[in-house]
Amino acid sequence: MKKTVDVSLPIGPVHPVFKEPCRIKCETRGEYVINAELELGYVKKGIERIMVGRPWQEVMFLSERVCGICSVIHNYVCIEGMERINDIPVPDRAAYLRLVVNELDRIQSHLLANYSYCYTIEHETLAMYLLNLRETAMDALELVTGARVTCSYIIPGGVRFDLTEEKERSIRTMIDHIDSELTRFVHMFEGGSLIALRSKDVGTFTREEAIESHAVGPTARASNLDNDCRLFHPTYKKLDFESILLDEGDNYARIMLRFLEVFQSTELIRSALAQMETGTIRGGGEIGGGFAKWSGEAPRGELSYSIDTDEHGRVKKIGIRTPSIMNIEACVHYMLKGVHSSADVTSTYISSDPCIACNER
Repeated sequence: MKKTVDVSLPIGPVHPVFKEPCRIKCETRGEYVINAELELGYVKKGIERIMVGRPWQEVMFLSERVCGICSVIHNYVCIEGMERINDIPVPDRAAYLRLVVNELDRIQSHLLANYSYCYTIEHETLAMYLLNLRETAMDALELVTGARVTCSYIIPGGVRFDLTEEKERSIRTMIDHIDSELTRFVHMFEGGSLIALRSKDVGTFTREEAIESHAVGPTARASNLDNDCRLFHPTYKKLDFESILLDEGDNYARIMLRFLEVFQSTELIRSALAQMETGTIRGGGEIGGGFAKWSGEAPRGELSYSIDTDEHGRVKKIGIRTPSIMNIEACVHYMLKGVHSSADVTSTYISSDPCIACNER
């Protein structure tokens, strides 16, 4: 039988460009990648099992521990799911504040993802610029919530802290700074010949493949598949939210889409601050018995929580579906297959912004 596989190429579980451990196992013919598989299991936490039997007051903190990069959206979706069990209303001002915090979290997550990509293709200058700019978003998040990572800002019926006029002015200044600096960095990305050689027509992922693999988030939207959960969220609807879509589906498109979504997030924050009127930020409410399923748009795509509680608000069952579950499968079985250089395996993998912590919650 003719041998078609020249090399079995393992990458990881520890690699300089990986934020979290995993192993990519590639079969190559020369440099050409014929097939790829992903091996996980290095950071399993079992957090859903830990949540079972605990009261909702503890579970809302545990939900943030699923992922340190996108902790706000886990808090957001978990609490909104619990609110639906007992029909707990949320004041308008609190709803807008939740949106502001969620978009700040999206900005820092997208900048971190694009930093990782630029670092992977060895454009370290642009990578460091993006990582430095991310600090502005993290500072803004801390200004509103009092913390940079596990903020615990969203609670049933509202949020913990209000936003003073002075802090609101500071937030506006910070997002203006992000827009100004990012415009310059996007021009660097668009005009970089090295970036184009390493990114355009690499890791191409078609719309049909995105549908078949159930891809979500920027990974799907860069292949012109619109499945943004913000389209159906009541607060985002008030701001006439529309998704950003690109057609190319390659590494370049996935990075550009995140840049464009950062600009979109700053606009959403300005709109929310403009429409936010003075009022209460806490309506109160207790979680009782019942079941609810709720989804929200995390930086990487659709995040779903299924929560079943008893009459005392203790969690009987809970299921969390994170976006990286679908996107990692899409990356390994569609984007990596057919990559012409083994050097592009890591960059293509990073372009899909995988989150192993979410995946192995």
